[in-house]
Amino acid sequence: MPLDDLIIENLTSPAVLAFVLGVLAVAVRSDLRLPEQVGSLVSTYLLLAIGIKGGLRLREVAFADVWAPILGTLALGFITPIVAYWAARRFGRLDVPNAASMAAHYGSVSAVTFTAAEGFNRTSGILEEGFLPALVAILEIPGIVVALVIASRTLGANITTALHEVITGKSILLLGGGLLIGSFGSVSAVEAVEPFFIGLFPGFLCLFLLDLGTLAGQRFTYVRRAGSRLVALAIVLPLVFGAIGAFTGTLVGLSAGGAAVLAVMSASASYIAAPAAVRVALPQADLGISLGAAIGVTFPFNLVIGIPLFSEIAQRIA
Repeated sequence: MPLDDLIIENLTSPAVLAFVLGVLAVAVRSDLRLPEQVGSLVSTYLLLAIGIKGGLRLREVAFADVWAPILGTLALGFITPIVAYWAARRFGRLDVPNAASMAAHYGSVSAVTFTAAEGFNRTSGILEEGFLPALVAILEIPGIVVALVIASRTLGANITTALHEVITGKSILLLGGGLLIGSFGSVSAVEAVEPFFIGLFPGFLCLFLLDLGTLAGQRFTYVRRAGSRLVALAIVLPLVFGAIGAFTGTLVGLSAGGAAVLAVMSASASYIAAPAAVRVALPQADLGISLGAAIGVTFPFNLVIGIPLFSEIAQRIA
């Protein structure tokens, strides 16, 4: 399918349209916003459901089929934060704390962006793998660790406390716990809850993206304050990382759809685990800069353009 058709297909998906509605709500100064408790419940559901879905698929996969994708994912988790830090310092002209914060955000992964990419490529009929949610859990931590190590060499950042915050945080526990539940839970018992965690997933995703759209609209203020260099960085980094991810996915034997999803994972930026770690380890960093770039620029860019673009790139490489 031509790239312009892929973009149109992606733009007309309910999830993307829900995100756009949230952004428009902020633009017209509407009071539309999910209550904080509801937003927390929806994000908890999504993370646990992603983990359970991945665990169910892992039951069907031999280790020989996943070891190469796991190694490729770990390699991406070490490469992307180093490149992001260098780019933030040289091109973005950020100081060490804020450059390390950018590296942590862009070295980690957005589970929601992954979900949108997985759904798009599965609907397109080019995604064969079902174990990709396991790679999300694997990619979440290394980028943050590398970024904090870089910062500690200059600033003496508190890595131990920050790592504890990441590992015991909601996203890792829910993704990892969901993987274990899906992998080792009683087959009949897991199948009983499958309609809730799998069947209702697209609807909950729309709700979450609606709320995230309002948050992105509010974050545009931080992006404008940081200037055009930050906007350019928040677009160029996903393009570079997405291309590297597509090549890596093909190299480790993933299908065209699997490589496309890994590309989107590499191109995405964390807005759950990374902010929690940065807040603890790098109190000097302005979270508005990195979080504003991640949610205000990179997330909508990937949601609208990145997902179909990386799908096309992965298919051409394959």
